[in-house]
Amino acid sequence: MEKGKLIPTRDGFGDEIVELGRNNKDIVVLDVDIGKSCKTKKFSSTLPEQHINVGIAEQNAAGVAAGLATTGKIPFVVTYAVFGSLRMCEQIRQEICYPNLNVKFACSHGGVTPANDGASHQAIEDMGVLRTIPNMSVIMPADYVSARKLCKAAAETYGPMFLRFTRDAVPVIYDESQEFEIGKAIQLRDGKDVAIIANGDTVRLAISAAEVLAGEGISARILDMHTIKPLDNEAVDACIREIGKIVTVEDHNIINGLGSAVCERVAEAGCGVVRRIGIQDQFGMSAPYERLLAINGITVDNIVAQAKSIC
Repeated sequence: MEKGKLIPTRDGFGDEIVELGRNNKDIVVLDVDIGKSCKTKKFSSTLPEQHINVGIAEQNAAGVAAGLATTGKIPFVVTYAVFGSLRMCEQIRQEICYPNLNVKFACSHGGVTPANDGASHQAIEDMGVLRTIPNMSVIMPADYVSARKLCKAAAETYGPMFLRFTRDAVPVIYDESQEFEIGKAIQLRDGKDVAIIANGDTVRLAISAAEVLAGEGISARILDMHTIKPLDNEAVDACIREIGKIVTVEDHNIINGLGSAVCERVAEAGCGVVRRIGIQDQFGMSAPYERLLAINGITVDNIVAQAKSIC
């Protein structure tokens, strides 16, 4: 995949799940009647015996997935992020995480990427809610390549997992050769003055901000924290110890998301300063994706300003 090409991360999932299903007949996709949007049409047509559409019944999908997991299957429940977290939260907690079953939730339309669909479809609380549930891993890839690699890693790793993808296109960042491990951040750039920790669709903004800062003589370390649970504590600790100044960037409520997870680590270390950039404590609205980001200060200019304020 050519670097810089604009493509939604949901496309990476859609392509990878077909390959995974071909190679492992235990993988089953559970749709809730939005396969076209969530990119599972190719899977359902290629591997119909490994596909179930339960209809618009998210809570039922979680229960069916739990049952399949007890038989040794590896179910991927596929829906929008807002429904794959909040709508079925009780079932995820009681039926999947409590017995620690091997169920994956592969959810498109994360953050404000649903844009004009409005607040009802914009998942800004999902990762924060799910990271508080024991046994659950929470992952958001930054581009098409990492979406494919992390989907494969999830399929090969036991346990409940929530993978969050974008509806809107984002640029390809990684080479196909890049390896990914759940719970291990990718350092995209080293620096000594400030650390910028981002995930998902905001990693591209962090990279651009680092370039602007470099032009002003400020050296920024960039981390793609694709897994917010389990958090890569070693990578965060290194930022605290070696730099002490951190900016977090996320397309998620600043409460209980990536920024909160990093702040918890900084508080326990007893040193360091953090500036959180993300969705403010407010619901979204119907507007173009980039405008929604700008309304919440999720921009290159604000990342640069926040970094400079603590340097």
